[in-house]
Amino acid sequence: MFANLPTWAAVTLLTAAGGVLSALAAGLFLALPGTVRQRAIPHLLSYATGALLGAALAGLLPEAIEAMTAVRGAAAPHRVGLLLLGGVLLFFTLEKLVLWRHCHDPSHDPGHDHGIAFSPLPPAGSGVLLGQAHEHGPDCGHAHHSTPQRRATDGAPLSAGRARAAAMLALAGDTLHNFLDGVVIAVAWLSDPAVGIATAVAVFAHEIPQEVGDLAVLLHGGFSRARALWLNTLSSAAAVAGGLLGVFFLGGASNLLPDVMTIAAASLLYVAVADLIPGLHQRVDPRAAFTQIALMGAGLATVLMLGPSHS
Repeated sequence: MFANLPTWAAVTLLTAAGGVLSALAAGLFLALPGTVRQRAIPHLLSYATGALLGAALAGLLPEAIEAMTAVRGAAAPHRVGLLLLGGVLLFFTLEKLVLWRHCHDPSHDPGHDHGIAFSPLPPAGSGVLLGQAHEHGPDCGHAHHSTPQRRATDGAPLSAGRARAAAMLALAGDTLHNFLDGVVIAVAWLSDPAVGIATAVAVFAHEIPQEVGDLAVLLHGGFSRARALWLNTLSSAAAVAGGLLGVFFLGGASNLLPDVMTIAAASLLYVAVADLIPGLHQRVDPRAAFTQIALMGAGLATVLMLGPSHS
């Protein structure tokens, strides 16, 4: 189906599926009873972890090494390793800046936590889902984080203006995140259409929990359900813009493509290892561990089945 389409059209469909459809799916998911959502989200995160690891390590990275070898020869593995390391450090630094900004933002009141973690620039695929009640947020150095976080009913809620401002800041951050997801999908497609499809599946899997959180933040900010869904869907459309930008700027830059592919692999790897896996470790009972491993394997198997064969 996708293979017969022009590159720009295929990437548009894939990024729309990874971004816009995930936002619509999140809207339907949010309509489910709270108990169902609480049970389903950990399973979604386990599946997404396997899919992201597969897309990074079994999809993008082998393609990057192959393409880099054609461009750099014997120096390719060393360059790929350095770029992968640099990409992981880059995303660690960006996330650290995000957390620092969260701790110093006026909408984060050290005296009152309200069961919703507001972040002006949410980390891509963050394991701490916006809009969910957490026992602990990022450690901002405030004494109140040493005790379980209070819910909205335990103290004065954020003022309507501050809650709305926090929601819009979170929306802006998610828009940037979706834009970068689109670039990653475009880079994956340019390396190999099968890798592009597998990467879009991985992005879709980890976007649904993120979009559920974003919708919850918008609802808490005073937006109606219809307007929150519309804004969230519009934000997710940034993935299409990122995909098209990636196609038109990198389509003719064959020498740069292996470098960008490696950094794209680093972004998926970082999201899985730094953001999602620590959240999975919060459940340590054997049954939960078995379920997580099985679902991670299912996510990995999905990517392997969709990805290219190098046999």
